[in-house]
Amino acid sequence: MKKDKLNIVYEDKYLIVINKPSHILTIGTEKEKEKTLLHKVIMYEKRKNKNNKVFVVHRLDKDTSGLIVFAKDEDTKYKLQNNWEKDAKRGYVAIVNGKTKDKDILKSYLMETKTLMVYSTNDEKNGKLAITEYEKLQENNRVTLLKIKIKTGRKNQIRVQLNDNHNPIVGDKKYGNVKFDPLRRLCLHANYLSFTHPKTGKRITFELDIPKEFLEIVK
Repeated sequence: MKKDKLNIVYEDKYLIVINKPSHILTIGTEKEKEKTLLHKVIMYEKRKNKNNKVFVVHRLDKDTSGLIVFAKDEDTKYKLQNNWEKDAKRGYVAIVNGKTKDKDILKSYLMETKTLMVYSTNDEKNGKLAITEYEKLQENNRVTLLKIKIKTGRKNQIRVQLNDNHNPIVGDKKYGNVKFDPLRRLCLHANYLSFTHPKTGKRITFELDIPKEFLEIVK
């Protein structure tokens, strides 16, 4: 994303869908307020009308790229969020280290440490159930390209569960092995998003191509 240019996939007067690049926060932190996707979307809207507003519906990790939606009014935000877990269908592609089964469903309960590390636990009472389904698309002797669907939207769930499975995502410095990091980024891309439009009631679906650089790695 050059300067403040946004890769807009879809836009209407209620919401905007962006193809987020890697290496940018969705929203600000105590240390970083402006170098965020939210700030760029706000600036984009205010150039059209200084009274325009933008609201966060969901998030992607800083190093994850792909489809993310923002609302343009509070009613749209709340309608999307209130139904997000049940209604939204989200898909990813990832390059992971090693070989995997042809397909599998990963289930665990997740908790978070005070240092913000997420980990799997057998504590069903305090942990949050996370379910990740994957299918192998392509492989070579070193890495595997996976198509992933998440049944739950827990923080870092794909990264944690694949690492637990001994298949950490390529380039994952937080969960996994960074000895092989050819793209200098986390190889996780949110390429599929489908949800019911809160105003029209119609189903809208977006699907991005698998990044070319992912396909190059797994040749």
